[in-house]
Amino acid sequence: MKRFEVKMQNSFSPTEFIAVVNQTLEYAYSPVLVTGEVASFKVNQGKWVFFDLKDEESSVSCFMVLWNMRVPLEDGMKVTVRAVPKLTKWGKFSLTVDAVRPVGEGSLKKAYEMLKKKLTAEGLFDPAKKRPLPTDLTRLGVISSTQAAGYADFIKIINARWGGMKVSVAHTQVQGMDAPDQIIKALKYFNERGEVQVIAILRGGGSADDLSCFNDEALVREIAASRIPVITGIGHEVDESLADLAADVRASTPSNAAEMLTHDRAEELAKLERAMNRAKQSLLARVEQARVDNRNKVGNISNSLLTKYVEPMFAANREKISKVLTRIQDELERKATLVRHKQELLVVLNPEKVLRQGYAILSGKISPGSVVKITTLKQDIKAEIKEIYERRENES
Repeated sequence: MKRFEVKMQNSFSPTEFIAVVNQTLEYAYSPVLVTGEVASFKVNQGKWVFFDLKDEESSVSCFMVLWNMRVPLEDGMKVTVRAVPKLTKWGKFSLTVDAVRPVGEGSLKKAYEMLKKKLTAEGLFDPAKKRPLPTDLTRLGVISSTQAAGYADFIKIINARWGGMKVSVAHTQVQGMDAPDQIIKALKYFNERGEVQVIAILRGGGSADDLSCFNDEALVREIAASRIPVITGIGHEVDESLADLAADVRASTPSNAAEMLTHDRAEELAKLERAMNRAKQSLLARVEQARVDNRNKVGNISNSLLTKYVEPMFAANREKISKVLTRIQDELERKATLVRHKQELLVVLNPEKVLRQGYAILSGKISPGSVVKITTLKQDIKAEIKEIYERRENES
């Protein structure tokens, strides 16, 4: 953008004056959030969106390109827009909008129903397109805020159940205007790499305004287009978003999603023990039946010889089989204990735990002049390296 210096005599051409005003607005108010009621809504040439944003006393004109309008709008809806104030070349003041979100129960519900009707007509929520979750799940991708309680509940339940799963996490915002684009970026990342079998999108409970980002049209379409099956665990059981309808599987909560993705360790061990007992009894029964069958075949052998030599042999075989089955069961229990110890180690080594202790994670190229990322518990910081020197062994 061409910069103009303010002249002492305050004399401008119209073009210079508009440029100076926009330069001032850019520094002072870019961008701004403005909330009001939509009026005079219209779309021109299938590309440009115009509407007024008003309250009881004032009104301001708004302009946006159609692809930025990711929720349906109509007159009377209350919305918040993120915009840059501009003075047009015709001298008319307006807001150039790059994002808009409905506000309040009535507007949220109206936008939800309008977009749901549109996408349903396109077949985006067709049950025939839903894919089941794999039964041999070992690689899971998670999209959530790692600082949210819903995510913590999910990880806790995953670790408490069967475990042994590799979990890759993409940290994103899960509410607000920036959340949909961040979640879309994470979905694209997992799909491009193709290293996970399922993608879980998680967000704990909240108000309708908090959860409205999951009714973003671009996000809903991205979920429906995912090559990897998607499960959502958003809000509480009574909450339903368009993201839920687009996903292959909908869980009622993040905790419920964890339960649907894993087997219960205690239940699986109990099943295994029952199977082992059935196998043991079946083998012993076969040995006993063989003993009876052979006894009938050798009826001409005296009972004393049968009792003295044959029956002890079958008894010894039964004991050997019982010992083998016991050793198998002991080995399974040892393996289960080993898996549990590895899960506990993963919890200890979790970077999130390190951050909660006050430490930070540094990532990037370590060289003078390079920009690195410093991650703390609540912040991501970009910093430039000024100097590098060797750390002495006795330094604390």
